[in-house]
Amino acid sequence: MQSFFIFCSGADAPLLDECHAGERNKYAGIGATVFFTALMAFFAASYALYTVFDSYWMAIALGLVWGLLIFNLDRYIVSTLKKSDRKINEFWQALPRIVLAIIIAMVISKPLELKIFEKEIDQVLLEEKNAMTLENQEQVGALFAVEESAFAKAIQELKSEISTKKAEVDALYTTYITEAEGTSGTNKLGKGPVYKEKREKHDAAQADFKELTSINTEKIAAIELQLADLKTRETAQLAASQPIIENFDGLMARIEALNKLPFITSFFIFLLFLAIETSPIIAKLIAPRGAYDYKFAEREDLILSWVIQQKQQQSILVQTDKELNNRVYKDIANEDELYEYKKKIARELLQKQADAFYNKQKGVLG
Repeated sequence: MQSFFIFCSGADAPLLDECHAGERNKYAGIGATVFFTALMAFFAASYALYTVFDSYWMAIALGLVWGLLIFNLDRYIVSTLKKSDRKINEFWQALPRIVLAIIIAMVISKPLELKIFEKEIDQVLLEEKNAMTLENQEQVGALFAVEESAFAKAIQELKSEISTKKAEVDALYTTYITEAEGTSGTNKLGKGPVYKEKREKHDAAQADFKELTSINTEKIAAIELQLADLKTRETAQLAASQPIIENFDGLMARIEALNKLPFITSFFIFLLFLAIETSPIIAKLIAPRGAYDYKFAEREDLILSWVIQQKQQQSILVQTDKELNNRVYKDIANEDELYEYKKKIARELLQKQADAFYNKQKGVLG
């Protein structure tokens, strides 16, 4: 177990074996922190991805990839942080790594916050869904309101025609009855010519009333069928849009709902993960230089010295070779035999060039 945690810390295991047990325990503790941080990242990412894909296997697979990524980053951060005699140098060296650790802590903490405050988030989402349902009903109702109003107005106008005609018929009925009773009109009791005239007018209006009632009733029934169809379409549109509202509980919606909760509780959870994520770096910063750090620095110095030495030797070798070449070519330049040979070669080359130019010009001129 200790060897595994030392591997997690990114320390040089063979070099650490040369140190005392305290050094091994120190780096095993750092490695354990790195391992458990990655483990928490795995759980957090798996839950967050489950809310997105709604699949356990997909969430576990991608969560494992994310956990390994965080493990690799943390291991790299800790293993590349070198101890120095001056704390300020260590701080500036660790500053970019601390910033990266803060970002990782923010990413890791958010999914677990969603899980911890799941009930509160569900309550916020329920309120938002109810508000969205009411708003959707208002919007859909507004889409069909104009047609519904037109149908209702048409029905009311047809009923008003029937009521108006009925009032007219009732008035004519009263007129010919009171005429027969002698209480109005000619004020003569009995059914005389005036009574008959008024009765005929009432009967004609009564027939018109029955015909109008029949026609308007048919029209009202047709309009009511159209109105019922419109109501059916409105209900269908509301039913079609309701599942979209019910499914409004994805990752982004939950994060927005979490942001509406009190900030202080969420902030303390973030601080907890920040402390966990930065603890390996802080441990290395506050720990004094140990035997492993001195041995590691000594090994780096030996490698650096060897590289510098090889570089110097290579430079001397190149410079010496250059000087030897200069001397050799200088001595050759003073030999008459080489001069005569190059002169002969140059003469033959010029002659061939002249012959070639002459033959080319001759071919052009014909």
